Amino acid sequence: MPTCGEMLVKLLENYAVETVFGIPGVHTVELYRGLAKSKMNHITPRHEQGAGFMADGYARATGKPGTCFIITGPGMTNILTAMGQALQDSIPMLVISSVNNTSQLGMGEGFLHELPNQNNLVSQVSRFSHRVTHIDQLPKVLARAFAVFNSARPGPVHIELPLDIITADASNLDIQPFAIPDAPTASQKSILAAVELLKNAQYPLIAIGGGTVNASAEVIALAEKLNAPVINTVNAKGVIPYSHSLAVGGSSSSAAIRQALLTADVVLAVGTEFAETDYDFFGIGPITIAGKLIRIDIDIDQLSRNHKPQLAICSDAAYALAAIAESLPNQIKSTKGIERVQTLRKQLRADACPKYDAFFATLNDALPEVVIVGDSTQPTYHAWVHYETQGPRRYFHSASGYGTLGYAIPAAVGAKLGCPSKSVVALIGDGAAQFSIAELASAVEAQVSVIFLIWNNNGYGEISRFMDDASVARVGVDIYTPDFIKIADGFGCETAKPHNIEQLKIALLTAKNHQGPTVIEVWQDDFVDGYPFT
Repeated sequence: MPTCGEMLVKLLENYAVETVFGIPGVHTVELYRGLAKSKMNHITPRHEQGAGFMADGYARATGKPGTCFIITGPGMTNILTAMGQALQDSIPMLVISSVNNTSQLGMGEGFLHELPNQNNLVSQVSRFSHRVTHIDQLPKVLARAFAVFNSARPGPVHIELPLDIITADASNLDIQPFAIPDAPTASQKSILAAVELLKNAQYPLIAIGGGTVNASAEVIALAEKLNAPVINTVNAKGVIPYSHSLAVGGSSSSAAIRQALLTADVVLAVGTEFAETDYDFFGIGPITIAGKLIRIDIDIDQLSRNHKPQLAICSDAAYALAAIAESLPNQIKSTKGIERVQTLRKQLRADACPKYDAFFATLNDALPEVVIVGDSTQPTYHAWVHYETQGPRRYFHSASGYGTLGYAIPAAVGAKLGCPSKSVVALIGDGAAQFSIAELASAVEAQVSVIFLIWNNNGYGEISRFMDDASVARVGVDIYTPDFIKIADGFGCETAKPHNIEQLKIALLTAKNHQGPTVIEVWQDDFVDGYPFT
């Protein structure tokens, strides 16, 4: 008799799931019954938050949903933070959990791992959370999840299975996937309205967010036809390669780009929510868009948030951009796009710190096309504004959006598992590293060649600066810093502790050729003079 748990594994295989992140527990044993017979790879983190961050990194690096098996109660409360980060950044994540027997739900009688309503709790950090109360619901709910991942604004989806459902007879369950619907597409009326605004624009500006990560070709084609500069959020780094003459780079929070948004006569915003951490990183206040605003987003709710558009288009980004480009006349009024980009780049680079630039140049020289997974740490803040890539999915971090700590170590493991042929670097501070240092054991166990680069400034350097600026006495920020090299040795990682750029490059090249994880600890004072911005 095949159980629901066994058939779930077959269903996931049929949806092309290749990797599952999870920590087996007494409530999920039956989910694992079919796993050993499957072709799926199972990775065991050391904390469920690590499972969620691994799934997040996997999804960002590959574009495919990361999948987790999580136990009832404490397992689910542990993964909530990772789900919050993925929700904020629209990252596809499938979290499948157990929950107590159907007859025990909501009773409050002290059953193992019991929560008053796990489903309601998780709904706050997911696109939806569904409790399966009959086995026939499972294929339908999974179909709904993959429709969200592929055809709507992605994010975490939670499916919980009561223990009695997991073990139920599923002999007659249909395990063939549902057809995945197409994403919404713009109407011809909307496309023509956008064309009417854009063809007469003298100073158009294209602002792209994470919703364009699968629309690189379409962004480039429209930018070239419009002769329009392109600005990007962190999640859209590399969608238009920095080598392109219309790529501005930088951060949309920078004064120069805020001024460009103000002076553009038409702004075309695609797949961006105009969030504070992308457009007001320095705490200046909301941006001002004085010209016409066209917004394109796959999520209809986003079209009425933060900034009021003159034209709102609910559509898949690639479709809408291609349709607009095709409908634009060959003769347009914008003629100085490249000159505007050159001016903006010069303004943006004026405050770049050469020592941070040299640090990142070393990473790129030693590890061409590296994927950098950032946490909240000083070099990440520099990268936010000044680090550029030649393609999407090569730089992402947790510092914006939900802003979690401890992300980079497990997320880099997930990214490497998804892209084994690419070099992957976790860039994390000494404070954040202590949140998730145990996941080094997972990296060793999975034999992934991730480079964990720990930036040590001996405490919570960023929060110390905020306290100093606010004339608040430092409390709780000058924390004890352990010996990371000894810890890494104990976990079985290779280690290095370079003190200058030349030594760093040697350490990176050595780590690149090592079959397994490497921890490289760098002291901030050896490489830079402190905070990356003046």
